[in-house]
Amino acid sequence: MTQFRRYIVSLCLLAVSLAAGASGKFQLSVSTQTGGDDIEVGEQFYVYMKLDNLDGEPSAPDVPGAVVKYFTLSSQSSSMSSINGKVTRSSSRTYVATCSASKEGSYSIGPFSLDGVSSNKASYKIVKSGTGSLSKLQQRQRQQQQQQQAAASQMPDDENEGPKFIGKGNEKLFLKASVSKSTAYEQEALVYTVKLYSSYAPIKFIGATEAPKFDGFVVEESDETSKSLHYETYNGQEYATAIIARYIIFPQMTGKLTIKGNTYTVSTDEQEYYDDPYFRMLTVRRPIQLNVTPNDLVIDVKALPSPQPADFSGGVGQFSISSSLPSASLKTNQPASIIYEVKGSGNLKYVKLPDLNNLYPKQLEVFSPTTEVNAAAKGVTVSGNVKFDYSFTPLELGQYQIPEVALVYFDPSTGKYEKSVAKGYLVEVDKGALSEKSQTKNRLKFVDSLMPVGKLNVKDQVAYVYTFGYWLCFIIPAIALFVIIFVYRRHLKSAADIVGTRMRKAGKVAAKRLKKAAACMKSGDRERFYDEMLVALWGYVSAKLNIPTSELNRENVAQRLSEAGASEESINDLLKVLDDCEFAKYAPGSGEDELKHVYERGTDVINALEDSKLTPTK
Repeated sequence: MTQFRRYIVSLCLLAVSLAAGASGKFQLSVSTQTGGDDIEVGEQFYVYMKLDNLDGEPSAPDVPGAVVKYFTLSSQSSSMSSINGKVTRSSSRTYVATCSASKEGSYSIGPFSLDGVSSNKASYKIVKSGTGSLSKLQQRQRQQQQQQQAAASQMPDDENEGPKFIGKGNEKLFLKASVSKSTAYEQEALVYTVKLYSSYAPIKFIGATEAPKFDGFVVEESDETSKSLHYETYNGQEYATAIIARYIIFPQMTGKLTIKGNTYTVSTDEQEYYDDPYFRMLTVRRPIQLNVTPNDLVIDVKALPSPQPADFSGGVGQFSISSSLPSASLKTNQPASIIYEVKGSGNLKYVKLPDLNNLYPKQLEVFSPTTEVNAAAKGVTVSGNVKFDYSFTPLELGQYQIPEVALVYFDPSTGKYEKSVAKGYLVEVDKGALSEKSQTKNRLKFVDSLMPVGKLNVKDQVAYVYTFGYWLCFIIPAIALFVIIFVYRRHLKSAADIVGTRMRKAGKVAAKRLKKAAACMKSGDRERFYDEMLVALWGYVSAKLNIPTSELNRENVAQRLSEAGASEESINDLLKVLDDCEFAKYAPGSGEDELKHVYERGTDVINALEDSKLTPTK
C-alpha cells in the first residue's frame, strides 16, 4: 500500500513538473516573397502563426487589405527532456496564411488569443503596384536562386531526371479553350480563347510548341491577351488565371468543324515549406516544366440563307459604304478617280464591290481598283475600313450620271441580308484636247518649217506651186487625217466593248499587281504579299473570263477556264497557287525563299494562261 501511494505521488509530481516546464507562446509575423518591406498591390505575401506549447487550433485570420487564398499547417515538432530528474516537454506548430494584396494602405493584424495566450501585433504596408523598393527585383532574384539551390540539394535523384508532362492538365494547372458561339453562320466572326488556370507559384514561361489546328477557318490573331494574372474560383478552387491566346476565326465551310488545341510548355515552381530555427518559415521552390493541351472544340456552321442576292458582296458582319469624288472637273481622255470606302466589322478583308463596268455609263471606262486595307482584330471581331480607289477615263463630251453603288452583306445578328448604298454623282465632261488657238499656232509652225530658205532665182526655178514638195504638204496631212480617223473610230469601238477591253487588259493589270507583290516580298511584308498575290490571281480570272466577283469560286473558275480552252494542268496550277496563298497567310511565318517560290508559280500560271489564247464568252 505504501509503494502504491509513492507511485501516485510520483506521477502527480511529474505532471506538475511538465506543466511548469512548458510556457505557451503565440508569435505572429508577416513576410513577403522578396523579403522587402513593402507589399505591392497584386503581390502575394504570407502571415505566419507560430504556436509554442499551445494545444488549440487557430482559425484562418481576417487579413485587412488582402484576400486570404490558403491557410494550412506548414510544420510541427515536439520534444521531451529530463535533467536531474526534471522532465520538460515542448511543442511547436507553424501555420501559414497565403494572401494576395488588394488595397493600398498601412495595416496591422492581431493580437489574437489562443488557450489564454495573446499574440503580438504585426504591421505591414501595401503600396501601389510598381512603386515598391528599388531593390525588390534583386531580392527576388537572389531569394529564388537560394530557394532553387536548397530545393536541388533536398530533392531525391529520381526527381531531377527531367520535366514533368501532364497532357491535358491536372488539378493544379490546366488550359481551357472556349469559343464565343458554338453555332454560327459561314464567314461569321468568332472568338477562340485559350485561358490558363494555375495554383502553382508564379509562372515563369509559357510558350506554344505548335499552332492550333483551325481546319476550315480563316484566322486573324488578336493581341488582346492578359498582361497579368487574375484570380478566379473554378469548381470551388481558386486559381491564378490569364488569357494566353486569342484568335478571330471565320468558318469557310458548313457542317461540324473541329478546332484542335495546341500544346503549350509551361515552366513554374512547385512550392514547399520548411521551418528553419533561424530564418523562420522558408519557402523552397522546385522548378518543374509541364506540357499541357487545351480541350478540343466543335462548332456547328450553318450555310447563309438561300437564295443569296445576285449582288451579294460576300461580307458577313455589319458594314456601311460611302463614296467620294476627289475632283468634279472631268476632261475627255484624262484619267479621274472615285473612292469607295467600306467601314464596319466582320470579314472586312474579303468584301467585294460590284463590277462597276456593268453599272457606269459606257462613255466612262473604269479600271480595276487599288485597294487599301486598314483592319485589325479588335474585341470579338475584325474592325476597320477598306478603300477601293477606282480610276476611270471619260471618252466623250457630255453630262453623265455616276450611279449609286450598293453593298449587300449578311448580318448574323438579324439573320438577314442588309444593304448600304454609296451616293452617286452627276458629272459634266469637257473637251480635254488642245484649244483652237494652240492648234493654229502649231499648224503655222509646221508649214513654216517646210518653206524653202534663202532667195530663189526665178529663171532657174519652177514655181513652187508646181513642185511635188508643195503638193506633198497636202497629201501627207490628208493621209495622216484618214489614219487618225480610222484609229480613233477603232478606239471608240474598242472602248464601247467594255467587256472585251477588260479581257484584253487582264494580263497587264495582273502584271502591275504582281509588281506590287514583288515589292512586298523584298520589304518582308509577308501578309501584304499574299494579299497582293490573291488580288492579282482572282482579278486576272475575273477580268479574263468576265466573271463577276460575287461568282468567283473554285468550281466556277475551273469550269469557265476549261470551256475557254485552258489546259487541265494550267487550271490545277492556278487553283493550287490560290489555295497555297489562302492558307499561307495564316500559317507560321515563312522565309523569303518560300515567298519567291509562290511569286514565281503565280507569274508562271498567268503567263501560261495568256499563252493558251483563251476564248471566253463575253
